Amino acid sequence: MKDGVCINWAELPYELTSSILRRLSSIDILENAQRVCTSWRHVCKDPEMWRKIDMRNLVDVGYTLEIMCRHAVDRSQRGLVEINIWHFATDSLLNHIAERSSNLRSLRLQELEFSYCPLSVESLRLSGRSCPNLKTLKLKRLRLMRFPYESDDDALAIAETMPKLSHLQLFANSLTDAGLNAILDNCPNLEHLDLRECRSVKLSGDLRKRCSERIKVLREPFGCIMLTHVLELIYDLLHISR
Repeated sequence: MKDGVCINWAELPYELTSSILRRLSSIDILENAQRVCTSWRHVCKDPEMWRKIDMRNLVDVGYTLEIMCRHAVDRSQRGLVEINIWHFATDSLLNHIAERSSNLRSLRLQELEFSYCPLSVESLRLSGRSCPNLKTLKLKRLRLMRFPYESDDDALAIAETMPKLSHLQLFANSLTDAGLNAILDNCPNLEHLDLRECRSVKLSGDLRKRCSERIKVLREPFGCIMLTHVLELIYDLLHISR
């Protein structure tokens, strides 16, 4: 009510309704907002509403997140620019995203993040091939073994399929110096590199010098992890255990 007059939310201008609904989470839009009225449903089905999909930290809700994410990706109609999914990414979901984002070469997906999810090397490689203009990759593995496990599979997949990276975070990854050299050889634009907890990276020989000459911001494998980052990791792990 305003000055005794009832405002009909369904009659708001399209642009204003869209601006309001964009502030909701993807699940709120799919499960609630689009059911309010016909005009809101029309706005919620607009591909422009789904250029960015953020479904982080939602592991404790009572919905099947992978199904929700598939619906959101389908709504984008190949217009996806940014997607952020934590904890529930699977090979089949990533294949679904890749198959329905074949025009990402022209849309220029900029950032991709996988945090503590069971991501296969083939899915990582597929993500790179589907997003050739990728600028930022954040890949956080969950280290379950006390001693370092050496594997350059992730590093080689990145080197082979993501040549335009400028920012790369590999947290608790199993890559070695050989894998890091492969990334440096094939990612000439790389400027920010986070290798914290990558315990198989030794930066031996001239690799440390090469990194210092090429990389503007380098976080080394055994560098000091600030308290905020420790708290962030604990927070993420608590969500995994729920």
